[in-house]
Amino acid sequence: MIPFSILDLSPIGEGESVSAALENSRRMAIKAEEHGYNRIWLAEHHGMPGIASAATSLVIAHVGAATKHIRVGSGGIMLPNHSPLVIAEQFGTLAALLPGRVDLGLGRAPGTDMRTARALRRNLDAGAENFPHDIVELQRYLGQPQPDQAILAVPGMNSNVPIWLLGSSTYSAHLAAALGLPYSFASHFAPDMLMEAIHIYRERFQPSEVLDKPYVMVGVMGVGAETDEEAQHLFTSSQQQFVNLRRNVRTPFPKPVHSMDDYWNEMERFSVEHTLRFAAVGSPQTIERHLDGFLAETQADELIVSMPIHDIEKRLRSVEIFADVRTSIKKAA
Repeated sequence: MIPFSILDLSPIGEGESVSAALENSRRMAIKAEEHGYNRIWLAEHHGMPGIASAATSLVIAHVGAATKHIRVGSGGIMLPNHSPLVIAEQFGTLAALLPGRVDLGLGRAPGTDMRTARALRRNLDAGAENFPHDIVELQRYLGQPQPDQAILAVPGMNSNVPIWLLGSSTYSAHLAAALGLPYSFASHFAPDMLMEAIHIYRERFQPSEVLDKPYVMVGVMGVGAETDEEAQHLFTSSQQQFVNLRRNVRTPFPKPVHSMDDYWNEMERFSVEHTLRFAAVGSPQTIERHLDGFLAETQADELIVSMPIHDIEKRLRSVEIFADVRTSIKKAA
């Protein structure tokens, strides 16, 4: 069976607290482990009232302490926001606390608006331009120190935390291929370049010490429920959130609504439906049909599902539904 994983943003639901959001992430990690998911990743975002995972390494430690064997990690750390040494120390510490279970997914985007990004990293241009060099520097800190290495990451050195590259365009596909790293594409919110990026990555992949052949993980939004109608209702929370992003309105993660007709205009509807066109929303049977086709088309090695559902009990039920669907989907040959 193809591995299924979960991407969690620790959504802060409308009417809920940050503490509740972090507790929900803990419960979700436990449920994912119980149902055989391969990994659960947390994503770095800043300045967003609906997302509680800004201090990503801390939330990873939180969910890791609640579980025993599921892999935990970042999906991702926005490396230009940080010095490679700081990230090496953070993830070296995580690797010591959770041995053999930690992944370090890296992205190049700021994960926020430009004003907040400036407050985070001060020099925006240098951060983006230095991304490939920062990855190599980070690999050096996490690996075995060289005899003449002046700067050591402690914790970090000799931890060999697996590094992934994340992307929503073809840039990271080229880079992941050149460095021989596993690659995860953010098709859950950036569908347009999915197939081109996968093709570039596989065609240009160079074997490395950490990976001898390409490994692709693809993302989808997912809402599983007992019926298609219930799932579509729950999905309106995500649809509202994406409309709000386009309006530059920052709110907690919205409760679902009965209809989106009075919420968005025609242009917003078209834009959001295009952005979320790979979303797997519906009953178990509907989700199975959708994912069967999606995985056959992408030939993905792994699927990572983001389940932004306002009600935590409904979210946990969705985790169960996707796990059940996984057992009936065969990895494409």
